[in-house]
Amino acid sequence: MSETPLTRVMSTRFDRRAFFGFVGAGAGAVALSSCGMQSGDGAEGDSGSAVLRAAFDRPVLDLNPFGSANVEQATLMAAALIFDSLVVRAGDGFEPHLATEWSQPDENTWIFTLDEISFHDGAPVTAKDVKACVESIAQGTTPQAALWGALDTVEATDDKTVTITTTSPLGTMLSNLSLVSIVPADKVGDAQFFASKPTGSGPFQVDSFTASDHLNLDAVEDYWAGAPASSRLELPYIPENSTRLTALKTGEVDVTWSIPPDQIEAMAEPGLEVVSAPSFINYFNWFNSSRKPFDDVRVRRAMWMAIDVERVVGDLFGDTAEVATAPIPSAVFGYGEQDPYPYDPDQARQLLADAGLADGFSTHVMWAQGVAPQVRPLAESFASYWSEIGVTVELQELEQAAWLDRLLALDWDMDLQNAANATGDADYTLGRLYTTDANRMGYSNPELDEILKDARSLTDQEKRAELYAEACRIIWDDAVGIFPLQVLATYGIREGVEGLEPAPNNQPDFVPVSPA
Repeated sequence: MSETPLTRVMSTRFDRRAFFGFVGAGAGAVALSSCGMQSGDGAEGDSGSAVLRAAFDRPVLDLNPFGSANVEQATLMAAALIFDSLVVRAGDGFEPHLATEWSQPDENTWIFTLDEISFHDGAPVTAKDVKACVESIAQGTTPQAALWGALDTVEATDDKTVTITTTSPLGTMLSNLSLVSIVPADKVGDAQFFASKPTGSGPFQVDSFTASDHLNLDAVEDYWAGAPASSRLELPYIPENSTRLTALKTGEVDVTWSIPPDQIEAMAEPGLEVVSAPSFINYFNWFNSSRKPFDDVRVRRAMWMAIDVERVVGDLFGDTAEVATAPIPSAVFGYGEQDPYPYDPDQARQLLADAGLADGFSTHVMWAQGVAPQVRPLAESFASYWSEIGVTVELQELEQAAWLDRLLALDWDMDLQNAANATGDADYTLGRLYTTDANRMGYSNPELDEILKDARSLTDQEKRAELYAEACRIIWDDAVGIFPLQVLATYGIREGVEGLEPAPNNQPDFVPVSPA
């Protein structure tokens, strides 16, 4: 649907019925038959008794889309299976979901019309439910709350009409709404409701759930958008990578993803296929620009130019990652390609000398235990290169809680981690983390602040993309951090699995997937 980007919303109503009539059932899924895979027991649209087993490398901690884990990839994935949102992302645009259509009579007003859809218990999905859910997110303290700073009111105009007004134009409205799960209004604040078998309107309903252990789901055969291709979806958490991949090889699971680089060769077996696509995840090494010597852009650039990034990424990540060319992944809306920093240790030494550090200096880099695959080898590689220009680096691996406390208190010199963009929109990363007000790495640039403010408020997506590209350039040129790589979404799939499309957000749509 190339005619559906947000740029057209102000002039055209978006009709969900027309959309589904155009694309036909299951058109959003890409079958992997071109990879030599055969049809499984569960045909698309026929649940039968087919059971699909899929293992992510991250645990489902919580089923509450209004809780503190509501931007965790595993929680977002579970929420999309159990609940529905008003709209869903499709490339750089959005598809209708619970909303049949939407319009924008003026820059600060959005009107959404709901279809006749029911929750799993038969109760209708109403505008009051949408109002309660959006307000809970906007008024809460979870990471999603920051996306709703411009929200003014949410009104249930009637049972099937929701009117959302903002204090200023909000170009991320549809992006934000794609994250908001719709549940019964009286259950939004009920933690016990989400603890075991919450009721949604999504393609699956919960059979059993134990945090950090498993989530078992049964297909909703009369799901309004078409029955899932499998009758049951089981999502076991298998923490050890080697055990998880062994489970794939033996047939204990049909699909697994986020395959570590050192396990790719082990996947080269008959009956298995490895499929990759760009993801919303990147790695970065932030500098604390409020601390000397990283308050000097010359020092930050020197640290980047001292590293042979292409070699490090190739050696440690192989075919599971690509060298980054922006502070956000290339699959994210608003990405603007930049020229890589050259590997030039001589120039790095000269920059340090120009900054009054000809003899080098001592510093540290911290990261959280288990924060990302290959994070320690990456830190060790960086430190080795930095030693060649006279910089001595202490490596600090911390427990998650201690790391987070120090990160937020700016009690660090350098921080190494990876992160996922939850919405697929540059605002989620750049607008949340790189402003003066955010103060996440001690960096402040009034010009960047203004660009990011304008980009968030515009509803013209082409202009937003131009502004984010400029923001990417500023962050890159100022070397706010080192951005070495973007991760590929890498899936291991058993022969016979069909309908799986690798998802850039690591939240695959399992509705069209039939098991081996």
